Amino acid sequence: MYGDSVCLYMKLGGVCHETQVWREKMGSEMKIQVIYKDTIRPSLPTPHHLRNLSLSVFDQLFPDIYVPLLLFYPNDNNKYFEGKHSLVAERSKLLKKSLSEALTRFYPYAGNFQHNASICCNDHGAAYVEARVNCPMSKILNKPELVILKQLLPTVLDSSQADTCYLLLVKANFFECGGLAIGVGSSHKVADAYTLSKFTSCWAAIARGSNTITDHIELPDKFGVAASLFPQVHFLSSLQPALEFPQEKCITKRFVFDASKIAALKSKADSATVENPTCVEVVSALIWKCAMEASRSNLGVVRPSELSQFVNIRKILVSPLAENLLGNLVGLCVAKTEASEVDDVQSLVTKFRKEMEEFKVRYGNGISGEEACEFYKEYGHLMKRDVDNYNCSSWCRFPFYEVDFGWGKPLWVPHIGGLKNLILLMDTRDGEGIEASLTLKEEDMAKLESNKELLSYASVNPPVI
Repeated sequence: MYGDSVCLYMKLGGVCHETQVWREKMGSEMKIQVIYKDTIRPSLPTPHHLRNLSLSVFDQLFPDIYVPLLLFYPNDNNKYFEGKHSLVAERSKLLKKSLSEALTRFYPYAGNFQHNASICCNDHGAAYVEARVNCPMSKILNKPELVILKQLLPTVLDSSQADTCYLLLVKANFFECGGLAIGVGSSHKVADAYTLSKFTSCWAAIARGSNTITDHIELPDKFGVAASLFPQVHFLSSLQPALEFPQEKCITKRFVFDASKIAALKSKADSATVENPTCVEVVSALIWKCAMEASRSNLGVVRPSELSQFVNIRKILVSPLAENLLGNLVGLCVAKTEASEVDDVQSLVTKFRKEMEEFKVRYGNGISGEEACEFYKEYGHLMKRDVDNYNCSSWCRFPFYEVDFGWGKPLWVPHIGGLKNLILLMDTRDGEGIEASLTLKEEDMAKLESNKELLSYASVNPPVI
């Protein structure tokens, strides 16, 4: 089940020591010490007929980077300090064993890319890392900082399979209080947020010893269906240029909208055109409006602005075959506002709804490979035009807060980003509010975080606990 291949630039298969240190403003050091690395392989070999998985056109279009996921589990075991090492060993063993079994069902995660055309499902395995953190979990959750959260992930966001040798990486961070943060890096060539949520649900169900796994988890052959419905495009079937991220000085802030504030915002945005707007629509619209105002104030000019919303295509396709497809099924819906327009939240929500309804009509009966390419070709053009372009990805309603390995549901699941002009949305733990992670240029963020309208609805980086 376990191997000794090369991973994360170091040889695996045993105990190792690698320490990351960051210093807080007060001067105290906090350390993450990697003490163990291994390769976890599927508990059963992948059948021969599933060994070559063709990518769909959507898989081809996504860059070779990692989708990050971080799950925080507090220590609810009062006997932790009496048996600290045994508890860590017990949870470590359970995570590795259940991961091995989950990889049997989600076998592409244990494979390797073959150019940009397919995945060789050769049971190469997933990377598994264990680390010790020399502070209680509360120290991080009282004042979450992106730079610290990223240290709990198994790899940096813009890594590629060529860098790490794996399509799936897991890092189990054990805190001195007994809390555990599980960091996951999932190759975007294999999975979008929907597929990642299916995988983590499967993994956790296996760890709990669930007898109803097959009632909730898709069968392995579901991985091949997307490529048959959305065939790959030949000119993409080769190595694509590495994704280049903007190098401007940016800053990321976390904004939390509780249920009562969202209700007030929805009431404000409600109109004859859009009755009862969604939580995602109103929060996205408010953030977009405030970001536009900050940019225009700093530039000294008013120019057009656009917000690209990533869309889960499974929700709009009429075909029942598409409902539970694994892999990547993400399109782009773009709302625009001209320099001559004076927009409020209500009008921006109306633009969102209009574009989304047109998107559903246009693509509800299917999407060709050429049309899928047009999504991202247009997106590339938007990025180069003299406009303010923002991007929004919502993980709201994905069941990450239900991922229970046997020691309870997560206390916190942050949505981690850090790319310029990116808005990331995630449910709060109670499912009633929204956490927004927003990355802007430093001068724009300085304006935005003092915006009175935004602050009347959102709290800036409140404690998680």
